[in-house]
Amino acid sequence: MRDWYFNLVLNAPLTEEQSNTLAHLDRFNDGRIGLAERPGYSRFMCSFEAETLTAAIAEALGFFEDFPGVLVRSVEMDHFDLTTNGMATPAVLPVPPHL
Repeated sequence: MRDWYFNLVLNAPLTEEQSNTLAHLDRFNDGRIGLAERPGYSRFMCSFEAETLTAAIAEALGFFEDFPGVLVRSVEMDHFDLTTNGMATPAVLPVPPHL
């Protein structure tokens, strides 16, 4: 088992009603998934322990079964996630320039 880091990007920002629902869903309060918002954009930053990245993503997506009206648009990893997940290679992430 290992920890996997990724983001679940929503198709739209959370509504006030969805935000209120989120506050009462215990599964979103265990430290493995956290909401990040900015104007016009909502995503969940995830850290899940699993054998594979696919299994970690599937477990995270399961959190949304009790979250009506929320649609995950994409799963994304930034350069920090790629590095932390051990997936950063010259073909995936450019090598930083020598200083």
